[in-house]
Amino acid sequence: MKENEISGQIVVAAIEVHRTLGGPGLLESVYEEALVYELRQQGFTVERQKILSIDYKGIVLATPLRIDVTVNNLVIVECKATIEYNPIFEAQTLTYLRLTQMKLGLVINFGEKLVKNGIRRVVNGL
Repeated sequence: MKENEISGQIVVAAIEVHRTLGGPGLLESVYEEALVYELRQQGFTVERQKILSIDYKGIVLATPLRIDVTVNNLVIVECKATIEYNPIFEAQTLTYLRLTQMKLGLVINFGEKLVKNGIRRVVNGL
């Protein structure tokens, strides 16, 4: 399955999570955990809070990044639960894509009344 097909299934799972949990108002970690459960139920290989070391001029920095969710090692998902969306979320996801050499990321803001309005695609050469 390719990135675009996977992202479609992630969107379906995010809508299910949002609907089942009653919409916005919970912590980001709650939505993230439920999303991981849904995706694993669909047979995807999912990693949560994946640590990404940062190489800087030949040294590995002591502070690694944490990627919220990776799906089939092809798509990054950044989960948010905020009232006010910030474009920096997309910039952050693009940086993660570049560092991992992955091509597609989704920023999912579960803080929206309708989660479909809170989903942004971020691409890195896809």
